Amino acid sequence: MKAGYITEEHEMLRASFRKFLKREALPYYEEWEKKGEVPRAFWRKLGEQGYLCPWLSETYGGMEADFGYSVIINEELEKVGTGLIGVGLHNDIVVPYLEAYGTEEQKTRWLPKCVTGEVITAVAMTEPGAGSDLAGIRTTAVKKNDTYVMNGEKTFITNGIHADLIVVVCKTDPQASPPHKGISLFVVERGTHGFSRGRKLEKVGLHSQDTAELVFEDAIVPSSQLLGKEGEGFYYLMNQLQQERLIVGIGAVAACERMLEITVDYVTQRQAFGRSIASFQNTQFKLAELHTEIEIGRTFLNRTIEAHMQGEDVVKEVSMSKWWTTELVKKTAMECMQLHGGYGYMEEYEIARRFRDAPVTAVYAGSNEIMKTIIAKKMGLGGSKHE
Repeated sequence: MKAGYITEEHEMLRASFRKFLKREALPYYEEWEKKGEVPRAFWRKLGEQGYLCPWLSETYGGMEADFGYSVIINEELEKVGTGLIGVGLHNDIVVPYLEAYGTEEQKTRWLPKCVTGEVITAVAMTEPGAGSDLAGIRTTAVKKNDTYVMNGEKTFITNGIHADLIVVVCKTDPQASPPHKGISLFVVERGTHGFSRGRKLEKVGLHSQDTAELVFEDAIVPSSQLLGKEGEGFYYLMNQLQQERLIVGIGAVAACERMLEITVDYVTQRQAFGRSIASFQNTQFKLAELHTEIEIGRTFLNRTIEAHMQGEDVVKEVSMSKWWTTELVKKTAMECMQLHGGYGYMEEYEIARRFRDAPVTAVYAGSNEIMKTIIAKKMGLGGSKHE
């Protein structure tokens, strides 16, 4: 079912981007998985072709494209592999913070290089002792003359090794009450004194994604790199999380569609007891159920995307879509691996990688338990409005 926001220009983008990925990503993806990162050269190629931050103003090198372009880019990246999520994070999660809250000097300085791929971005929220509860972070930034002195640790940071610019969530007023009022955002650059990378983390899946720990030990951050106003960071985060969680849902549905596609192809060709696996009623029922659920998820997702593009507040719907689609991606991975039989457990088959990559989608960008809490509150079932 074609989404209402998709035009002929969007489909032209899809066709060209798919060809680009077939040439520049698919032949190398398994190598990237083994090396544990996507090479910077691939980012530069994305930038050269206009696939990085196309929504940005032409002033900063963008094309002023609508969010439909972002949807297609994220879908096609996902069809190659979930390990490419760092590109979507850069395009549609981190750079929007810079564009929305940066000064003109900051935007002129950073955004053009975000478009070319010279600069890769990350956002550092999660800490060893604080995940979905952002008000519980412990990283601090203390004002000292014309700088801030930053101390703390961040973990599970997507693009953590490659990132040249990192939007760091800090406490500038640890005594603030309620705690979320003391949160501010800073942009920390590669090479900042007192900033270092910790381990590149070994994950169950997403092997090509350079996820890392970040360490700030009396890091000196100029006051000019405060993003927006001091103490407003929590509200900035809340404003941007709607799109972040929508990006996760877009990837989840695309992954489900890809797994269904490769499984239908496999069971049609694979023989058992003298006939194709696809001819067995159990196979047909399993795949018919998955196809139905994926179409339901896609339909709701498309409706939510359209509302988001129209500037509507769809926090509840995005939360619904995020938890539904990421639970579905886990179920789809399990069912499709089972239908592959023993071959589904072999690394040479794509479904094995998909099975490893699926579970984390229900955790990042706010766990699905948090999504249900948000939905409940939007239903008027009580609790703090600041979740």
